[in-house]
Amino acid sequence: MRVLTLAVAFVFSVVAHATERYELPRSSPETQGISSGDVLSLVEALDTQVDTMNSFMLLRHGHVVAEGWWAPYGAESRHVLYSLTKSFTSTAVGIAIAEGYLSLHDRVVNFFPEESPDAPSENLREMRVHDLLRMATGHASEPDQRDAGEEWSRAFLEHEVPYRPGTHFLYNTPGSYMLSAILQKATGMTAAQFLAPRLFEPLGIRDPLWQKSPENVSIGGYGLNVRTEDIARFAQLYLQKGQWQGRQLLPAEWVEAATSLQVANGSNPDSDWNQGYGYQFWRSRHDSYRGDGAFGQYAIVMPEHDVVVAITSGVRDMQQPLNLIFDKLLPALRAAPLPDN
Repeated sequence: MRVLTLAVAFVFSVVAHATERYELPRSSPETQGISSGDVLSLVEALDTQVDTMNSFMLLRHGHVVAEGWWAPYGAESRHVLYSLTKSFTSTAVGIAIAEGYLSLHDRVVNFFPEESPDAPSENLREMRVHDLLRMATGHASEPDQRDAGEEWSRAFLEHEVPYRPGTHFLYNTPGSYMLSAILQKATGMTAAQFLAPRLFEPLGIRDPLWQKSPENVSIGGYGLNVRTEDIARFAQLYLQKGQWQGRQLLPAEWVEAATSLQVANGSNPDSDWNQGYGYQFWRSRHDSYRGDGAFGQYAIVMPEHDVVVAITSGVRDMQQPLNLIFDKLLPALRAAPLPDN
């Protein structure tokens, strides 16, 4: 039997948690303009209509108004983020660019003189950091690193690039790995080491676990494990344009670029995978954006409504949770506080 802590059950724990250093502020839903009944309806829909929910956290105006975990998960459980990791890798690149370690227009091959082919193709020579970020490397298929042994970077660089970079969208997890490898080449630190004092510690993300490749590189496309509230903090940082407790952890210009449409990726108006792609962030319907990972790991940001949703799950249909959130949550949001219920 699955066990769920429902929204109304933890409104009463606000005072007990408020003094802990790294906890986001808690609030009743009504104080932030949402009916508890509407929140409960959403959670129950997720519980009954989605394959396997693991956790759910809803923020409005920077306050947690609902949170819950399905057994055996709890608040201290680290979750495998799968491709939601990519958004953290993008963030590391954005900070590194702001600090002068590299630029969007740096050529990829210049970071890998030993791993690159002796006679790289024109398209490979023209591939830039910008193209890796927006999944427009020019590949027709993802490079296969599974049989590359310890040479993941070489496998990427030897893969054929038939299209001019920037002209063709292809979801490309090895490209995200190359972003992490470039960061390490430029800074001398793994992405995990680089982000520790710049992102993880200021946000209060404790003891993140990040897998490494055989090349000793943080795997940029997946491999990060953090808690549900860590996902929510990360999304809230983006909602706040990179500002956190009076500090600008991430340039606002980077947040804007990373979450804007950088490349088109489809034309289905009902699909949240056809709304465009930024810098390792997906554009979503209703002028929102998200980081997401396989089996339903989500960091959803709705700037127009000042809302963040963090979800971990084991779903087969990744569109279904998004449909429920947009269909049930958006109509429930009010501009002013509601009477407590």
